[in-house]
Amino acid sequence: MVITKRDNFRRRPREKSEFDQKTLDIRRVTRVVAGGKRFRFRATVVLGDHKGRVGVGVDKGADTSEAIEKAARAAKKNSIVITIKNGTIPHEIIGKFSSAIVLLRPAKEGHGIVAGGPVRTVVNLAGITNISSKILGTTTNKLNNARATIEALKKLKMKNEKIEN
Repeated sequence: MVITKRDNFRRRPREKSEFDQKTLDIRRVTRVVAGGKRFRFRATVVLGDHKGRVGVGVDKGADTSEAIEKAARAAKKNSIVITIKNGTIPHEIIGKFSSAIVLLRPAKEGHGIVAGGPVRTVVNLAGITNISSKILGTTTNKLNNARATIEALKKLKMKNEKIEN
């Protein structure tokens, strides 16, 4: 068997991740230093497996691909597990993060996802197929709205679960 130079540089195929990811936002951030300005990128990524696990991650990097990778790792580390009943949530819930307030309501089968922006992305990647939501807060910040949705999903309880105080 003859090994050519080209064979040495072949890449191994990447393993298929159990999570799907969606980039919510990419922003350029600036730091002023003695020689001028340094630019970095901040990425907001939502990661979910469509089976009840979802997370939001934010991180910065020198370029956008590095920032997205780091944010995806942060989202995986901060992921939560939620309870889904018949494709929807068990009860109505309100989540708040900073000035973002999100209302989530269960919906009947076939209703679909009635949600806007970051809320739609988070609940879709969580695996919820029927839900109605409303962003009540005054903010249009995608990151805060996504985090408010995660806070709401953390509060979910099933009726037969014991509520601990």
